[in-house]
Amino acid sequence: MDASPATISFDNTEFAFQYKTDEELKKAKWLFSLMSKPWIVKAGVKLAPWSLQVGLPVKGLIRNTIFKQFVGGESLEQIAPVAQLLDKYNVKIILDYGVEGKEGEENFDNACEVFIKVINYAASQSNIPFIGVKITGFARFALLERLSELMQKESGTLMKRFLAAIEKLSHDEKEEWHRVRYRVMRVCDAAAKNKIGVSIDAEETWITDPLDALTILMMDQFNKESAIVYNTTQHYRTDRQQFLKDSYEAAVERNFILGAKMVRGAYMEKERKRAAEKGYPSPIMPDKASTDRDYDESLRFCIDHIDRIAIVVASHNENSNMLAVKLLQEKGLPLNHPHIHWSQLYGMSDNITFNLAHAGCSVSKYLPFGPIKDVIKYLMRRAEENTSVKGQTNRELMLIEKELERRKSKKS
Repeated sequence: MDASPATISFDNTEFAFQYKTDEELKKAKWLFSLMSKPWIVKAGVKLAPWSLQVGLPVKGLIRNTIFKQFVGGESLEQIAPVAQLLDKYNVKIILDYGVEGKEGEENFDNACEVFIKVINYAASQSNIPFIGVKITGFARFALLERLSELMQKESGTLMKRFLAAIEKLSHDEKEEWHRVRYRVMRVCDAAAKNKIGVSIDAEETWITDPLDALTILMMDQFNKESAIVYNTTQHYRTDRQQFLKDSYEAAVERNFILGAKMVRGAYMEKERKRAAEKGYPSPIMPDKASTDRDYDESLRFCIDHIDRIAIVVASHNENSNMLAVKLLQEKGLPLNHPHIHWSQLYGMSDNITFNLAHAGCSVSKYLPFGPIKDVIKYLMRRAEENTSVKGQTNRELMLIEKELERRKSKKS
């Protein structure tokens, strides 16, 4: 089914919320109403993790509110009904084991085994084409910082700086890095065998260089025939458009398909604060307009080179999502072209996801799962993001209220 931009309306709440009951919509309205109050979010972000840590009986409250809105479940078994429900509406899933911040070799090895299990599960389902992976789930943060610092002292291309930095690690650090690389390679290899995409999440700028280098090495190995490995480019950063172009040149030179998941970014305040404290220029764009411009220009670049670049338009911005549709149609390309996919976070921007799916686009929800105590960091980021992104919560609320009113009118 094809559609012109004019026939896709992100204001269509009937399609947006068709998978939710009246009761679920009312719950979502209540939750977004709470998240529209910064003081409540600020208190919750501090109290929720602490309450879990000291063993207060708050799991039930968290499970039935913010967890249910933004997370698929605590286990693979629990996400199955969510996956089946979304599949009814032609919506796919990027599955993410949402455990963060667990360090130690045993935890890293365990995370690797879990991700392979997730890949095998995804391969058994019809609508899970991708999984999301954080390399900090496999590697000590301080090791990534050390590698990044060493790379910054080198000159030349990303890979040249990376290889020079590896040589400067101690014997023990080199052994540790080889274990990191081996874990990532095992995950990518399992994904390639099962034809499941692996989206490598972007993280803080001060550990990004080794992550980018490792991801490009994985693309060079696994993306020869189809896109398996995707890097995430954060376009609120001043350097990502050039990085995307440099990655494309590497893909042409080494003859692999560049996988790019394009996001705006999630660590803005943290990045600006660190830059100010350490006295280096902020890596973040000066304003939202600059970020939007960079994102859309980069999107044009990717679609201009869609034979060599496979992209995931991972955005909650209505204009950027519509731009991708328009660019494809200008080139006479189908909306379900194998090298383009759209994605939004589960629990947010249903108006974008379900209207794109209805128009025949390949679109997914980014669906994390895991025990509440392990995904609490992810949940607190979602709460903060909804409060800090100007107009996001109000937009969600307005659409939910519009749909409730539409249903009420239909019944009367």
